Amino acid sequence: MFSRVLCLLSAGVLLAQPAADPKDTARKALDLLLAQKYSELIPMFSAPGKAANTEAVLAKKIPPAWGALQNVGTASVRPIGPTNIVSFPVKFANQEVTIVISLNAEGQLGLITTQIDPWKHPPYSKPDSFKEREVTIGTQWKLAGIVTVPNGPGPFPGVVLVHDSGAADRDELSGSVKVFKDLAEGLASSGVVVLRYDKRTKTYPSVTQSRDYTAETEIIDDAVLAAGVLRAQPEVKPGRVFALGFGLGGYLMPRVAEADGKLAGMIVVNGNARPLEDVTLDEAAYLGITGQQLVVIQESAAKIKKLTQADGDTKPLLGMLGPYLLDLKGYDPTGQAKLVKIPTMVLQGERDFQVNMKDFAAWKAGLQGMHGVAMKSYPALDHMLVEGTGKSAEADYRRPGQHVSQAVVDDVAKWVNQ
Repeated sequence: MFSRVLCLLSAGVLLAQPAADPKDTARKALDLLLAQKYSELIPMFSAPGKAANTEAVLAKKIPPAWGALQNVGTASVRPIGPTNIVSFPVKFANQEVTIVISLNAEGQLGLITTQIDPWKHPPYSKPDSFKEREVTIGTQWKLAGIVTVPNGPGPFPGVVLVHDSGAADRDELSGSVKVFKDLAEGLASSGVVVLRYDKRTKTYPSVTQSRDYTAETEIIDDAVLAAGVLRAQPEVKPGRVFALGFGLGGYLMPRVAEADGKLAGMIVVNGNARPLEDVTLDEAAYLGITGQQLVVIQESAAKIKKLTQADGDTKPLLGMLGPYLLDLKGYDPTGQAKLVKIPTMVLQGERDFQVNMKDFAAWKAGLQGMHGVAMKSYPALDHMLVEGTGKSAEADYRRPGQHVSQAVVDDVAKWVNQ
């Protein structure tokens, strides 16, 4: 975190002035750019910036082909030394872009650049059939989110999307695949309101270093708050809010359902049913990890199995601190699912190497005899729910133009709409 003090010399006295919030300065510049008020924008640049950003140059930043402005998303700030890089997701009628504005230590503009998002609407998305609006999740840990709402008065069923592990954004972006954005637009096109949001570890990365960091902090607390926000939307049918957990979110979905207490049903997508250390060992074997790296993974997994409450201050094992691991000690997702007694859907990609078919089999066995269970696996799908052939690899996620399979969207939409 960088701080700076702006000073001005007035009547021989040096007076300290508080620095302007870079987000506010950048947003003012963006608004002027979008309004084509270039004569007001140019004075905000530094001297070199003024020379490089004439009115003619600025006029080319927003091509007419992008269409009418629809939405400016929440800004993010990345300090690099004394410079702040402020990024805005901006949606036009025909194009989604990220507009990046750099500010020097004095709060003057340096560069304004546009980065075109290569993502395109999946074939099953019908953009004219829904609208989107921003919401905020929580008060202590405020998280930016988006509600995707079908056109019409409703009421519609609602689904809140719950993240996998890592510092995921609202789109659950991995490589070139936007799992949650695809799901949101696909489900909204089929008459379902969808809420997705930036994960706490994305917005506040330092939380992972806290000694009380657990699954509640990472996933559960915010998922429950998000479900409450979704219920408050006027287009959502009372009593018909579901939660869809992806990966780690699927593993923890029974705990989310227990903590919330009001879900109409839960959907587990490529979520493990076995302990995290077992899943990690399988993934290491699939990836062909050998030597000392494999030894560390095996020894860490063995230590996790033997953890007791006395080991709360242990060093990280497989990237997880003692409190996090102990919180999951003995957790049985299928047993917990039976206790909450709500309709449950479990979906699994058969080409997924991060959470494999052993977990699907464990869900199936553990939920046997439970009423209202729907289970389906997809032979061609990987962890990102993208269709493919042959052995799946992480490099597959980076291929452009990929989308969540329509089969998954259709199956979830049918289940929540029944």
